[in-house]
Amino acid sequence: MASGFQNSEATIRRVLTSSRNIALVGASSKPERPSNYVMKYLLDIGYNVIPINPGLEGQELHGKVVYGSLSNVPDPIDMVDIFRASEAVPSIVDEAIALGGVKSIWMQVGIVNKEAAEKAKSAGMDVVMDACPKVQIPLLGISGPSPLSEL
Repeated sequence: MASGFQNSEATIRRVLTSSRNIALVGASSKPERPSNYVMKYLLDIGYNVIPINPGLEGQELHGKVVYGSLSNVPDPIDMVDIFRASEAVPSIVDEAIALGGVKSIWMQVGIVNKEAAEKAKSAGMDVVMDACPKVQIPLLGISGPSPLSEL
């Protein structure tokens, strides 16, 4: 990766096993879009995925209500999975920090923003960039979120 950032396998494993509630920013209703099929995959293996897209707010996507922003989500969020352009990441990270309780920021394949990553890390969050959980989960032999008793 040209940015010089290197994801840590240990961080990826910790994020994917300790997260249960994933806010997916940039959710799409179009089945051919990666955000759509990654959301379905994560739901199918046991994660609670909360779709975020102001243009689809109030609609349902894979049986889940779509919210317009992170701050509208009534449930606690463990991980924010970002399917937006790199330049949109700083405001998403700022919103996640303001919410409190968010444990990690995950930027999808092709999405890198080192400044936002540093800000998230400074706020105590784990950060993964330029990677996809749908790829990493089988690669690392993870079957989904850890049972609550293991957390």
